[in-house]
Amino acid sequence: MNKVAIITGASRPNGIGAAVCRKLGNDGFDIFFTHLHHYDVKTGYDDRKRDFGERFSEELREKGIRAAHMELDLAREDSATMLLQEVERTLGTPAVLVNNATFCVEVGHNELTYELLNQHCAVNVTGTCMLSAEFAKLLTARHKKGKIINFVSGQDKSPEPGNLAYVATKGAISAFTKSLAMELAGQSITVNALDPGPTDSGMDLKTKDFLRGKFPTGRIGTPEEAANLVAFLASEEANWITGQIIHSDGGFQD
Repeated sequence: MNKVAIITGASRPNGIGAAVCRKLGNDGFDIFFTHLHHYDVKTGYDDRKRDFGERFSEELREKGIRAAHMELDLAREDSATMLLQEVERTLGTPAVLVNNATFCVEVGHNELTYELLNQHCAVNVTGTCMLSAEFAKLLTARHKKGKIINFVSGQDKSPEPGNLAYVATKGAISAFTKSLAMELAGQSITVNALDPGPTDSGMDLKTKDFLRGKFPTGRIGTPEEAANLVAFLASEEANWITGQIIHSDGGFQD
């Protein structure tokens, strides 16, 4: 039986989440992914589609990958329970959790509000932390080992003025990653985070031109490159790696 991987926030064909699903699926994992269309509509990406979940599931199945999905808002208090129950019902006990779903509205201190900060916290902090905790409890109850892989931003490298709510909540996940890793090390559950840097998952030409000069490589990272690191952290070869924040960003300097 294949191992099962959960990937949250796989909502667009050109996004990092979809790239992670493809990579892990090709590496032999069964794939369960979540998506949230109404959030994708607000982001403005051209590749968002209402029926993406079923279309993408079919894409994976055509490659021989067992796949299932659900629309899920991680801001819901019962989101972790709902998700894990559905994963076990459709594919079996998961072995890998990739916390890719995020909420982001770029604001500085003049625009920051309680409501906006709470929206960021509900998904980026509470949703991610509670799903990670429930996932770990499930694996412990099933006497299984596993991997938790979180996505963070570059807040561990440099300040990000003008994006206060997002960077604050992603910073919380960096701290959470390190401490949760220590709690779960004795249970053969690793916890790591990766920062892929600015990634071309459908950004406009103006943004590309602005960012390109900040990379010593002269180019912007791809979703597939982020997925490659996720696949390594999800593999047996990474069993000795835990509690790490890995900047796989092509040397990006802001």
